[in-house]
Amino acid sequence: MKLVFATHNKNKFLEVQTMMPPDIDLLSLSDIDCNEDIAETETTIEGNAILKATYVKEHYGYDCFADDTGLEVNSLNNEPGVYSARYAGPDNNANANIQKLLLNLSEKENRAARFKTAISLVFEGKKALFLGICEGEIVEEQKGIGGFGYDPVFKPNGYKTTFAEMSLDQKSEIGHRGRAMRQLIDYLSKR
Repeated sequence: MKLVFATHNKNKFLEVQTMMPPDIDLLSLSDIDCNEDIAETETTIEGNAILKATYVKEHYGYDCFADDTGLEVNSLNNEPGVYSARYAGPDNNANANIQKLLLNLSEKENRAARFKTAISLVFEGKKALFLGICEGEIVEEQKGIGGFGYDPVFKPNGYKTTFAEMSLDQKSEIGHRGRAMRQLIDYLSKR
């Protein structure tokens, strides 16, 4: 079965590819010659995931799933949320996003946060939505060299390390994207 994962992010694609069963031929946007950056114009994480999956199906004809992920920090009124990738501006610089987050939290005692991933699937004429949440907190300084995005400053509840200090397998097991992906894989396995 061929299935497109609507992303240009090589790190995210690799993380998801390691979770997929071997009978699914996973393709990226580059693999289908979709080189445009699909605009995330919705006001919710769920809305952006639906928008991207629908766009690929309508313009390229492939069954597809798309995700959108946001980091929600309690004491910042759930910022950066839907704007996580461009929190420090439109250049999508992960380090600048982290620095802005740490600055905005510098006077806050409550550092509780959650990663939320929404995955939208357009498959065999039907649509489905899967949600994965990982609760944790924002640490005071970056730790680890793995992962991407906010991983160096997010420590999941019950762990002493950030996502960036974990192996890809461990992060996938406990993380938001892994939780949503397991729901997606379960759904596909019943088809």
